[in-house]
Amino acid sequence: MALISRIAEKTMTGAMEHRKRRGQRLVLVTMEDVRSAVSEITSNADRTLAILTHDLEPDIYDHDDFLEPLKRFVLARTFARVRVLIADPGRAMKDGNRFVAMGRRLNSYIEFRHVKPQYRNHPEAFCIADDYALVYRARADSWEGVADTYEPAVARRYLEVFDQLWHACEVEPELRQLHI
Repeated sequence: MALISRIAEKTMTGAMEHRKRRGQRLVLVTMEDVRSAVSEITSNADRTLAILTHDLEPDIYDHDDFLEPLKRFVLARTFARVRVLIADPGRAMKDGNRFVAMGRRLNSYIEFRHVKPQYRNHPEAFCIADDYALVYRARADSWEGVADTYEPAVARRYLEVFDQLWHACEVEPELRQLHI
């Protein structure tokens, strides 16, 4: 009888886990939609974040709605890793950015790389948590896009694109410098 009980318990746990892992897909239209979606997947990340952005959009990545969950994510996990590819870091360096400042302080967790000119033909922007959740915009100059809290196949596809760019690009020394 105990064996049957354990099997039933495992089945129930598996069914509950399956329901919990079912993703929530959202259509994004406004900057607030994008900010909220990025904040949510950052809050739910377990190991990694991969961000492709054209200019570290300050309305998203220099906002408390993103920075607070990011700080909790990084400080709660010794194995956390945040990788950021920036097509044009000029604006972030010129205007200042709290995400960049946090990356300087937590440089063993957060790394920025500058996309080389020959690879800047990617019009999209995205943020991927682990290998299953993503916020995706086909055009970085528009807030329209989609977010999904559990879409592993799509997240892995864009993570492959990100990894190819990541390995082809170099560390952005100006974003890593400590200005003391």
